[in-house]
Amino acid sequence: MATVLDRPGQPERADAVGRLFRTCSVTGLRLHGPAERLIKANAVVATVALLIGGISAILILLTRWQAVHLLGPVQFYRVLTAHGISMLIFFIIFFEMAVLYFACGPLLNTRIAAPKLGWFNFGLMTLGAALVEAMIWTGRADVLMTSYIPLRAHPLYYLGIILFAVGALLVCAQFFATLAVAKRERSYEGSLPLVTFGAVAAAIIAVITLLHGAATYIPTFLWSIGLMNVDPQVYRMLWWALGHSSQQINVAAMVSIWYLLGGLTVGSVVLNEKISRTAFVLYILFISMASAHHLLVDPGFSSSWKVVNTSYFMYMAVLASMLHGFTVPAGIEVGQRLHGVTQGLFGWVKRAPWGDPGFSSLVLSIVVFGFVGGITGVTIGTEQINIVVHNTLRVPGHFHATVVSGTAMAFMGLTYYLIPLIFQRKVAFWRLAQVQPYLFAGGMLVFCVFMSFAGGFGVPRRHWDITFSQAPFEQAFDPAVDAVMGIMALGGLVAALGGGLYILITVWSVFFGQRFTDEERLCGAKGLPQGLVRPPRPVTVEDEVNLPNGKLGHAPGTMVLVLIFLAAFALYYFANWKLLSFVWKIG
Repeated sequence: MATVLDRPGQPERADAVGRLFRTCSVTGLRLHGPAERLIKANAVVATVALLIGGISAILILLTRWQAVHLLGPVQFYRVLTAHGISMLIFFIIFFEMAVLYFACGPLLNTRIAAPKLGWFNFGLMTLGAALVEAMIWTGRADVLMTSYIPLRAHPLYYLGIILFAVGALLVCAQFFATLAVAKRERSYEGSLPLVTFGAVAAAIIAVITLLHGAATYIPTFLWSIGLMNVDPQVYRMLWWALGHSSQQINVAAMVSIWYLLGGLTVGSVVLNEKISRTAFVLYILFISMASAHHLLVDPGFSSSWKVVNTSYFMYMAVLASMLHGFTVPAGIEVGQRLHGVTQGLFGWVKRAPWGDPGFSSLVLSIVVFGFVGGITGVTIGTEQINIVVHNTLRVPGHFHATVVSGTAMAFMGLTYYLIPLIFQRKVAFWRLAQVQPYLFAGGMLVFCVFMSFAGGFGVPRRHWDITFSQAPFEQAFDPAVDAVMGIMALGGLVAALGGGLYILITVWSVFFGQRFTDEERLCGAKGLPQGLVRPPRPVTVEDEVNLPNGKLGHAPGTMVLVLIFLAAFALYYFANWKLLSFVWKIG
């Protein structure tokens, strides 16, 4: 039986290249120096993007909260543009580049291909991001993240996005080249480790997504300087193949991190390699088609096109997520039981290392992503139901549950292990680090749920003022909307506090944190997560025998949780069909 971190074959290298490696005393990973530096650089810039996006989020939140209504319309849309680009594009993709370097280098015991190209790629991405941010904050790109034609930004805005996308594409090429190097130099034996396989899926989706980005923004750049025309409907279709699919890169990367954190924290096992790998393949084949749910009210597409994309094909991607939604927690449960935690249905939950911020981030990411983001996403992606959701606050309520509560939480959890493993420092403000995942996830849960409630009342997604002041018509909402929006804002502020703590902890740890020795680690020094202080021991054949009836897949607690999830899914789906019947005055 394989655990998540198993890496068959780790040949030693005695040549000059081999001297660039160091071996981690905890995990046994051999870390290539150039890869480490690229991981650090991309992670640091990702944190800067998160800071910009977080400040923007607070300003937007205090404007959305009608009792405060902080910003005027021009400032609101400018900050909203910065928030979307900084969070969904720059923070997420810079961090994913760090994950790709980690998955193809240390996890495969190999050097990365063309390290100098890596720095060129990083420079392109950073230059592109800086250009975009400069255009937004100087008022030359008030076009929102979607930048729909005929809204026109300064040409440097589009050029910046093109440079960023080209840099990210080159990192993906470098990732695939490193896989070829590892295979040629026999750095590993057998098939790719599951975590690396998931990263391959993320990289393939990234290439598909970024090529759509090029097909969108190169013509738009030429349009912005007056050299060609762009059809708005074609633009929308191509843009969502970038805008939505870029978040599908996150899903594959996030699930890979789930498997990795499970192995690092509690010795999670892989129940069935073939099933997990098949689920990643389903992501590659079908997940980008979910982009179509942003176009379900557009008159330029046929009903058959909409139905095919948002049902038959998209459901295969949903199947992939549900497979991972079982195999990851079941692997955690079985891993715990194999290590002797066998009491009752949920003894493995009770005795889990909840004080390890890596583990708590992992579990909270799975729960909020699955129960809130996943359920609402499938519902929004259904053509008929979409009409009661489209362009209301239920849409950002959904993607804040997936991208923020799911992906960002997974990235945060991984950071608490990257700080000691890659930066070789203790996690600063350890007590705050232990609390931070609960603050962030709890605040985001309240924020997403009540934002979705507000959308259920019809509160618009993008409008600066939900009262439509100075408009030639009046719009009155139920009095309950004010209370819902207030609770949403309070949840958002708690989440912002959690995000601020993460940035503080990360920056202080990386630049001012204390280095640690193996003696301190073995003694359980404060500032190191449990997976490093007491690493899970390797699973043996005798451990498998101790499972009930010798069944490796024996995960009764996870089965109960899955049944609860399916019941919640069915109830929410039925409730939305009931709302649809009100729209059409049926019954």
